[in-house]
Formats: sequence, structure tokens, C-alpha cells
Amino acid sequence: MPETTYPWKPLGSRSAPVPPLALGSWNTWDRMAPDDAVALIRRAVELDAGFFDVAYYNMGPHSENSKTDILFGQALRASGVDRDDIVLCGKLWLWDWPNQGFRAQLVESLERAGLDRFDTLVVGDYLDAPDLPRLVSDVNELIAEGLVGSWGINNWRIEHTREALAVAAAQGMAGPAFAQLKYGIARRSMAEGDAYGPLFAEGALALQASDVFEGGILATGRMPERKIGADVGGIREQIAAVYPEVARVAGEFGVTPAALGVAFCLSNPATANVLFGASRLAQLEENHAALALARDHGAEVRTALADCWVDREVRADGAW
Repeated sequence: MPETTYPWKPLGSRSAPVPPLALGSWNTWDRMAPDDAVALIRRAVELDAGFFDVAYYNMGPHSENSKTDILFGQALRASGVDRDDIVLCGKLWLWDWPNQGFRAQLVESLERAGLDRFDTLVVGDYLDAPDLPRLVSDVNELIAEGLVGSWGINNWRIEHTREALAVAAAQGMAGPAFAQLKYGIARRSMAEGDAYGPLFAEGALALQASDVFEGGILATGRMPERKIGADVGGIREQIAAVYPEVARVAGEFGVTPAALGVAFCLSNPATANVLFGASRLAQLEENHAALALARDHGAEVRTALADCWVDREVRADGAW
């Protein structure tokens, strides 16, 4: 069993507590050797990071036919970790839904990774508003079948999130339990603003912070050559410009800029866990320092980073 070194929170009102740190799968597991992946999984379970986001990137802007999910499954089996000691989160895509149904997507994702179920899943973002009553019903069919336990949303527009919650409540079904939002030192408006903020405050949703380092920019100060997440609001240059201040503050607290970014997210009471990519064991070890920092100095971290908030003028409702 893993040792808990930081308070675990539920990822939604109906969910069991989950680890505060989560490892993402987007082009992560294919950037390391198999033995290193096995070691990373084992150590993650020990370091409150036994939450793994596993997706098959195969459509829409993610038409990559990536093998990262297959490689993760192989490493997970080789690690020998107890299934009860980890949380597995899948992803469903809306780019070709309902032509490509949720059940077919989920079964294919499970088969590729060699899994029998996901504990939870994220329904991805979209260009055009989906048919929400059908979407809620389709996800609940997967829950009834035992393929997944709960679900959340990824960067949805607030009106659609509220509609999904209302539809689910009216039909006696499971609604979204959490929102996976772009959130970090520089991007705060969506997670902390007047759109999603009230849902977090009243406990209707939990927050899962993602894209915390803006594709690595706020962890290293460098603009990565690989594909990274969307630049909502066109503020990436401004975000890069605050890195020196982030690095300075991190030095004052005796942690890496990445650990500082994770600690910032955890200092928000709405945050259940923080999703990031790690392709080296050292990255995971360094990021683990965020837990003690958030626990002991969370308010101080937020104060020290007050001037690094870049997206104040970007819409908080999720509309691009």
C-alpha cells in the first residue's frame, strides 16, 4: 500500500479520495525506456502520484495514432503494482461523436492498454456544442456496464457544464464530478473566475488542474519544440515572460519552478489533484516537493506569485 504524505481529496462528491498528483499520458510514456517507465510507475504509487491519465490519441487535433497508451499498459503490468493502489482515468473524444460512439472508443482504449476498466474518465473538449442529454445518457450506460466509475469534463464552456449537471440531476443519472481545466501560475481566470468558481465553491465539481506548466515553459523557461496545448487567448509570449519571476520565487522556497507550479495549484482548496507529465524519475521526485510546500506555505506561495497572473483579460467561461 502507498503511504499517504498529503491529504487526499475526492475527485467529485461521489468519488473516493484520489492522490493529489496525477501523471498524464500525452506523449509521455513514449519518451522513456521501458525499464524507466516501470520504475516511474512504482515510485509514483509511493509518492502520492498513483493516478494515471491514459488516453488513445487518434482523432481531431490529436490524430497522432500515438502508442503511449499501449506502452503505459505494458509498463503497468511489468511494474506489479496492485490495481487497488492506483486510479486510472480514461478519455472520450467528441470530435467524431456520436458517429464514433463512446462505448466503442472506451473499449478500444481499454484493449490497447490491456485494462478491464477505468475508475473515471474525462470527456474531451469540442468545437460545436454536443447533444448533452444524449451525452450524459451515453456516459451513464458505460457506468452501468462497469467500464468506468465516474466522469468529468475537459475545458468545456460553462453553460454546457451547467446543462450537463442539470440534465443528470433531472434524470437521476451521474453528472460530471470534476472539471479538468487549464490552470496554473499564469492561467487562473477559468478555474478561479466567476464561471467555474461558484461550482467549485458549492461542491458541485472538483478541480483537476492540467497544463500546469504551459507545455513546459513555466518549468524550464524554454519554448518546447514538441506539440503542446492550445494557447487560449494568445498569451503564450506573456507567460514565457514571467518565467524569470517564477524561477526566482521557486529559489526562495527551495524548490524547482515545476514544484512551485504544482504547489500553487494545490493551494487552491478546489483542487483535488494536479495532472502533469514526467518522463524522468527525477522530475517526479522534484515535483513531489510541492506537497510539503503547499501544505505548509500555500498562502505564502499564492502571495509571492500574485504578479504572475497573465490571463486576467481572457474569458473565464471557456469560450475561445
